[in-house]
Amino acid sequence: MTARDAALDPGPRRVLALASSALVVLVAEPLYLLVDTAVVGHLGAVPLAGLAVGGVVLAQVASLGTFLAYGTTARAARHHGAGDRPDAVAAGVAATWIALLVGAVVVLAGWVAAPWLAELLGGGGAVADAATGWLRIAVWGAPGILVALAGHGWMRGVQDTRRPIVVVLAGNGLSAIACPVLVYGAGPVPALGLEGSAWANVGAQAVVGVLFLVALGRERVSLRLSVVDMRAQFGLGRDLLLRSAAFQACFLSATAVAARFGAPSVAAHQIVLQLWTFMVTVLDALAIAAQSLVGAALGAAAVGTARRVSGRVTRYGLVLGLVAGVVFAATAGVLPGVFTPDPAVRDVVPQAWWFFVALQPLAAYVFALDGVLLGAGDAAYLRRTTIASALGAFLPMIWLSLVLDWGLVGIWAGLSLFIAARAVAVGLRVRGEGWAVTGT
Repeated sequence: MTARDAALDPGPRRVLALASSALVVLVAEPLYLLVDTAVVGHLGAVPLAGLAVGGVVLAQVASLGTFLAYGTTARAARHHGAGDRPDAVAAGVAATWIALLVGAVVVLAGWVAAPWLAELLGGGGAVADAATGWLRIAVWGAPGILVALAGHGWMRGVQDTRRPIVVVLAGNGLSAIACPVLVYGAGPVPALGLEGSAWANVGAQAVVGVLFLVALGRERVSLRLSVVDMRAQFGLGRDLLLRSAAFQACFLSATAVAARFGAPSVAAHQIVLQLWTFMVTVLDALAIAAQSLVGAALGAAAVGTARRVSGRVTRYGLVLGLVAGVVFAATAGVLPGVFTPDPAVRDVVPQAWWFFVALQPLAAYVFALDGVLLGAGDAAYLRRTTIASALGAFLPMIWLSLVLDWGLVGIWAGLSLFIAARAVAVGLRVRGEGWAVTGT
């Protein structure tokens, strides 16, 4: 280790400090969604299935918008590592402008396309009708979702660990309280049913988006729209957007196929998928720490530090994944009942459950190394390998599941093959030299 690397090495405590603060932010949204799922689940299988269909469409906004978070973190972290905070925050300004512009388009397009999307994914009937009503309200939260992603991006890049926690807990905490009130009614508040869940979502995203705008306004940088900065943001974002599109093509297809097996199947898929999303988010906390620290190290030309961070987060992730697998295996007979009392839904859950349990350690390995490569700005490689894994493994298994009537077993076997293929790809990349490019 060189003297420069030793001085810049964040050490295990810094890795865990960044990961723990990221964890609080990351789990707030999935925890709220789990609350949402539990609240709506007690309305019956059809409302829960409608939430599953509508929710997976809205999730595409967040997933496709991750280029605002990950791309901004990569750019901001390198400037932060080089000691240039104004340029680091300027990356956040450009990302926020993109978020506002894209968010306005998403609201219009989502409201118009909601019935068609619900019909396509929900298979028609009562499930599609429920999904349409939910989605036409929830889509108004899209600008807030995207602004929040941009805000997380630049704050992670400059290693600001406190403000994102305050912002996210404020928005999601209020909405977690509002959700059961709006769904079931209380006092003068009428019971809105499934649509109450959608209004609670919009409230959360509005509060969070406004608070991130306020935080950006307090920085001593120009808030004017810069075409040059936006073009730079899109340059890195293009690969991340295509990578996210590959993920979402798979998960949209999975929900569409699960819906063809009936309301109990898609409801069971929703329960396990939300737990999967929750665990992905938990594991992503280490990936975000890696992204911030690797980007800063490479911005300061400290390749040795970047490699040590890579090793640490991978080891920590594997331990976390093993613990999670044991916990979910032990609670297999209890946890699904928290989300639904419907025996038909609970009977289908095991078809996906044991794939979910077995994938935890491997998923932890993949997401940790994703964070390393995202921090290095190696988005083109991640885009190529993710698309190849989706086309070669996940999507074929999903549609074979429909044709051959494999049910959720086929869908979740496809996810397992997808994660395994990505594990090989990211593992080989990090062992090489091509990702560790220094400078801003």
